Amino acid sequence: MSPTELKEFLDSKVIQYNNFNFIESDPISIPHKFTQKEDIEIAGFLAATIAWGNRKSILKNANKMMDHLGNSPYDFIINHSVSHLEPLDNFVHRTFNALDFKSFIKGLKNIYLNHGGLEAVFSAPSTNGSLQKNISEFKAVFFEIDHLPRTEKHVSDPLKGSAAKRINMFLRWMIRKDNAGVDFGIWKNISPSLLSCPLDVHSGNVARKLGLLSRKQNDAKAVYELDLSLRKMDKEDPVKYDFALFGLGVFEKF
Repeated sequence: MSPTELKEFLDSKVIQYNNFNFIESDPISIPHKFTQKEDIEIAGFLAATIAWGNRKSILKNANKMMDHLGNSPYDFIINHSVSHLEPLDNFVHRTFNALDFKSFIKGLKNIYLNHGGLEAVFSAPSTNGSLQKNISEFKAVFFEIDHLPRTEKHVSDPLKGSAAKRINMFLRWMIRKDNAGVDFGIWKNISPSLLSCPLDVHSGNVARKLGLLSRKQNDAKAVYELDLSLRKMDKEDPVKYDFALFGLGVFEKF
């Protein structure tokens, strides 16, 4: 199909999938349980961190995370003591275990107490029209605290070649504001035009079939190539097409 036809096709799929019905079965349902900005962004960050594998398992364990945090994530992060972390000892989601969870809590506390919060850390001026360098710099700040080296694998670094799917998804939730009530748009200091598509096996395969992506690996170079293609269709809101690519891949087996 022509570029115009492709854009019209994908725009129609955005409308189809970027709606409130999308939320229930998606990890974004976890931050949607909250109304305070800090609760939303912490719940979103933690849910996105474990968003790989079976979707039911992701939602089940993300809800367990919120239960462990007393369903007041920000208050827990800021005011917890060592004894409050003991009930976390049995938590596990695939390779993300209780030790990782505790390190994430400490890392978040450091960010809120010493760096102005999650939004502030990601809000440094971007380079190359994307947030991939910001993600790498966030990882460095996040792991300033004492932590086990094993925990570092749970925050991807695009500058080391990762597609950083989960953290790009989290940034979409926080920065992109839609009219359907799915993405929150509560971070006002970062433009949605800088967002990158959360590239996974589903969106990658669909993007290749539609000629939006030629690179075979789902890595940082593929994210950059897909960014260029999506920005040609909508330079102000390129990651709205994540809904189209994901929906076509997961729900329509395109």
